Amino acid sequence: MRILLVEDHLELSHWLAKALRDAHLTVETAHNGADADALLHTQEYSLVLLDLSLPKMDGLDVLRRLRARGGTRGKTPVMILTARGGLDEKVQGLNLGADDYMAKPFELAELEARVKALLRRSQGNEALVHSCGALSFDTVTRMFSYGGAALALTPREHAVLEALITRSGRAVSKEKLFDEVFALADDANLDAIELYIHRVRKKLESDAPDAAAITTLRGIGYLLQPRSAMVPAASK
Repeated sequence: MRILLVEDHLELSHWLAKALRDAHLTVETAHNGADADALLHTQEYSLVLLDLSLPKMDGLDVLRRLRARGGTRGKTPVMILTARGGLDEKVQGLNLGADDYMAKPFELAELEARVKALLRRSQGNEALVHSCGALSFDTVTRMFSYGGAALALTPREHAVLEALITRSGRAVSKEKLFDEVFALADDANLDAIELYIHRVRKKLESDAPDAAAITTLRGIGYLLQPRSAMVPAASK
């Protein structure tokens, strides 16, 4: 899940981005409205957290331009985060297409809960738990368990496995995984995905019949499935 955080207060932006990354989300940041508008014109995000009082372009104008584009990008969920908490501006933001609104100051726990709720809703998936054999992912706690025990993962390992389990039974391309794991500012190339696939495979290794495994489909991508369902000739 890749989020765009648009906040011109650098200290607050850094704090929020760190908190969201600690919650296993990929976060990119913009510090003015013009940069945010440019990113939203070319990139796809699962959610936008948008301040209103921004330099170069007001947050409401960013939102208005986003919704006017239509298509998949134009439907990106937007949560407004602002100190401008008056009723008129709240109504204006919601009428322009914002999906949620939080006035500063706010509690981080409430922000994380609302972010998770918007992400679940935007995926059109009411299931709270995704499973693949003995592997489970709880979309509320955002935690993985394997064989009934918590599975320890780094943030990028978590992002890889989340992208696979939420599409369990379907191949996910290397390019799609890269977009969900790395932010634009990260110094990484497409081949880095192979490293994280290798690391996740090591953590899923098991002789149990309901173990989960990642299959490489040459030229297509990666597929997460129960080991019992794997085709013997498939490349690992």
